[in-house]
Amino acid sequence: MDSNISFKKLNLIEPLMKALAQSGYTHPTPIQLQAIPALLNGQDLIGCAQTGTGKTAAFALPLLQNLSQKPRKYNPKQPRVLVLTPTRELAIQVHDSFKTYSRFLNIKTSVIFGGVGQTPQVRSISTGVDVLVATPGRLLDLINQRFVSLKELEVFVLDEADRMLDMGFIHDIKKIVSLLPIKRHNLFFSATMPKDIENLANSILFNPTKIAVAPISSTVDLIDQSVMFLEKEKKRDLLEHLFKNHELKKVMIFTRTKHGANKISEYLSKLGIKTNAIHGNKSQNARQNALNEFKKGHLRALIATDIAARGLDVDDITHVINFDLPNEPESYVHRIGRTARAGASGKAISFCNGEERSFLREIEKLIRKKIPLNTNQPYHSSNVENFQILSPGKAKAIIDNRQPHRSHNNSFKRKNSK
Repeated sequence: MDSNISFKKLNLIEPLMKALAQSGYTHPTPIQLQAIPALLNGQDLIGCAQTGTGKTAAFALPLLQNLSQKPRKYNPKQPRVLVLTPTRELAIQVHDSFKTYSRFLNIKTSVIFGGVGQTPQVRSISTGVDVLVATPGRLLDLINQRFVSLKELEVFVLDEADRMLDMGFIHDIKKIVSLLPIKRHNLFFSATMPKDIENLANSILFNPTKIAVAPISSTVDLIDQSVMFLEKEKKRDLLEHLFKNHELKKVMIFTRTKHGANKISEYLSKLGIKTNAIHGNKSQNARQNALNEFKKGHLRALIATDIAARGLDVDDITHVINFDLPNEPESYVHRIGRTARAGASGKAISFCNGEERSFLREIEKLIRKKIPLNTNQPYHSSNVENFQILSPGKAKAIIDNRQPHRSHNNSFKRKNSK
């Protein structure tokens, strides 16, 4: 990012500049620098960007400017802009951002998501809104009940498209797109761009401007990473050992399962470490309360699954601990990207047992670097270090319990000493 370029160079109107100044923002991030001019001109856009790159402001600022410069009478149940997000937490955060940037504009925003009563949400959009932020399920539900109509929509934003597909929302997205006016402004954002995401983008966008920022390799280079080899049954002991270090002030811990997140939260709580867990089985209120407590510094650790944590934006996270390595290497990048934001330092520590060695290999292949091995811990296992590495598919099958546990003994054999 060129530090000489300020938001003033992007031709944003004074009310937006005032809101940015009050929020402490003076210089645009690379994605904002590229996206804002294109969106002010009404171009369709496809953006490939990780979390923490300033993506929300990149589309919120120009959309708010366009709305304010072309005011329209509110029509009942009709939004002008629809922002579709995969999770409730992300929907709330995007909505908060729109409210922050539009504080000096006459713009009406609303957010709808499942897991809570619909009555206040229905009331908030009954007279019409400029910007509606929504999750797919609740949006379709309210459309079916005729509380929302998309017939007069001007702008459609699909955020975190890759996570939408991961969570099984592809059919919901296609239903929603089929209800949109043919003539509209389209924005599409995704952290990764595999073939199925490209196909989805091509079905929605019209001659889009393409932006890609913060390549995975450069993003993770900013973070002090390490991996610790240990036997599976020693993971909790190592976690307890690490928390004796007072440098772990604000920690996100990632697990592969909801059950695992709960168990770790209970374990740390018994040790006197203030913590909580967020995952899909918790109510929306419970998740939001846990997140707020973590943001305020009332919790030392927040344990999360990948889906529950996607899109969370929390300042000053000192450490990310991968209690379980993810079986999708891209998830590793999303996880560790929670720390070392806005120029701050941060550390990412990954636990790895024999079953996870192939996942580690795929992660290192993706980020194009070897993650340093830390043997300076009491539970280091040379057995794990010397395990033969299985193919990712075979290892994933074992961890997902698709094969009998007896295959573990046959598959992970140590190299014979010659």
